[in-house]
Amino acid sequence: MAPPKWHWRSLHHVKHKFADMIRSNLLSVGVPEHWYAAYTFSCQEKKVAQHLSTRGIEFFLPAHKKLSLWKNGLRMLIERPLFPCYVFIRVGLDRQLQVLGTPGIINIVGWAGHPAIIPQDEIDTVRQVLESSLLVESHPFLQCGDRVRVETGPLQGIEGILIRKKNTFRLVVSVEMLGRSAAVEIDISRVRKINPFHVIVPSSSFSAPA
Repeated sequence: MAPPKWHWRSLHHVKHKFADMIRSNLLSVGVPEHWYAAYTFSCQEKKVAQHLSTRGIEFFLPAHKKLSLWKNGLRMLIERPLFPCYVFIRVGLDRQLQVLGTPGIINIVGWAGHPAIIPQDEIDTVRQVLESSLLVESHPFLQCGDRVRVETGPLQGIEGILIRKKNTFRLVVSVEMLGRSAAVEIDISRVRKINPFHVIVPSSSFSAPA
């Protein structure tokens, strides 16, 4: 499904709405830094990351390798965003206006009129999964299922939902606020069930939802 087309007037309105909200929040004492999710135009994640780096803004752009078939029949591993159209940023409210002015950013993901803080443990989990050197894929968002905790290995301490794909197992971890998930290969002998054990067998492929 193609991403929505944003008219410049509607985009201007959205940015000003967030700007007004941020100005009101800056009246509070202290400016602690938290992780947020910036929503970007399609295929602009890397350019946004470059602009953020230039502005000295801490960011996190999770990416994974995906096998792509070119027109000439050549197969190549291409690095793609794990969560398309999202870049994580770590800032205080005093810098969110600067973030909104970054080319390619549409808005900051929010809830009830306020930018939504992404929990540090969810960021840490995604980092740990990507640093494990295991196969990682985008996955349709999962909220229900059998939760397990990894007891040993590079993913030790991570909790997620266990599923089965053919003869292998995957651990699905999620960023709740975005409604996005990722799946990573797991040795079932390394996990311990947290609730009654019943492995999910997905009926769809592991491509990201449209």
